Amino acid sequence: MPDHVSQRARAVRPFVVMDVVARAKELESQGRDIVRMDVGDPDFATPEVVTLAAEAAMEAGDTGYTQSQGLPDLRDAVAARFGSKYGVTVDAADIVVTQGTSPAMLLLFGSLLDPGDEVIIADPCYPAYPNYIAFLGGVPVRVPARASDGFRMRIEEIEAAITPRTRCIMINSPSNPTGTVLPAEDLAAIAGLAERHGLYVASDEIYHGLDFVGQDHTILEYTDRAFVLNGFSKLYSMTGWRLGYVVAPRPFVRPAEVIQQNFFLCANHFVQVAGVTALLKAGPDVERMRALYDERRRFLVPALRGLGLGIEVEPTAAFYAFADAHQWGSDSLALTYRLLEEAGVAAAPGIDFGPGSEGFLRFSYATSVERLAEGVERLRAWAQANA
Repeated sequence: MPDHVSQRARAVRPFVVMDVVARAKELESQGRDIVRMDVGDPDFATPEVVTLAAEAAMEAGDTGYTQSQGLPDLRDAVAARFGSKYGVTVDAADIVVTQGTSPAMLLLFGSLLDPGDEVIIADPCYPAYPNYIAFLGGVPVRVPARASDGFRMRIEEIEAAITPRTRCIMINSPSNPTGTVLPAEDLAAIAGLAERHGLYVASDEIYHGLDFVGQDHTILEYTDRAFVLNGFSKLYSMTGWRLGYVVAPRPFVRPAEVIQQNFFLCANHFVQVAGVTALLKAGPDVERMRALYDERRRFLVPALRGLGLGIEVEPTAAFYAFADAHQWGSDSLALTYRLLEEAGVAAAPGIDFGPGSEGFLRFSYATSVERLAEGVERLRAWAQANA
């Protein structure tokens, strides 16, 4: 019988930036120096207080399974953080700890969607959202988030996209890829819209805490008809530790836990212990890293504009600058590979984030100012040579 790849697998669109990463690593293995502005992988070491906590947990034998819902101490610490940071009450019983926010998305959409159910998402958005939705039989419905609007979906266009099959409105603030933040009035308006139509809001808050202007707001300040995704990868520089969580409305907690039992069992025990320490003791490290990200942001954004790239909306959070690169080429994927091969600079192609992002490039400043400066000079030389 000939090999047969399932339609489900063939329908999953590649996460293109990871292909760029693979090629960048291949070039580096050949001795090329590549300035890496492709993925959002912080260059900071995980705070020492966190690594020491993990080591102590392993030495104490915390290397077996935990409850599938997660350690009570960690869920209590997460719940307490919502109270201290946002002034909202979250019950630890409504939290499911996961191996990063990606599995949390599987739990969220797996417990919420039936085949044919629709989820409204922004264009641009994080590339995994439509893939998770479609993989589970749902239908992603894109609503434009235009640069001219500050990369905010218009409330009237969200409402126009609602059908009898709509179950959820997905938001991500601070945003990947744009580095922008939804103002409080938008969160309130989206929450009100969801409540009027009997929908849920799914809020990816993984970049909370990496804000340089203003204050973060969780969707839970505005509605309890909401799922919140968050984790430790970005704020605590713990990408490889794979630790996240989902806060869910009570009827969905047990279904999410059952999915977790079957697909992932539980997050790693000693990593969960380290997560408690991150929440309770890593605040000074977070502030140090946040200040350095802001320094990088204040360097890179004007530098990219100086190259003639269009950054209409100032990024004020996360660690991304989303630049209009049409003057260099309208095919963002082809342009990305040209810059990688010819200039030795790795970026993320706009097309990865949705059809409305074609012609854009996303630059991550999760690397030092010195490397960013080197990347900018390489881009300048490349642009002059190809003028």
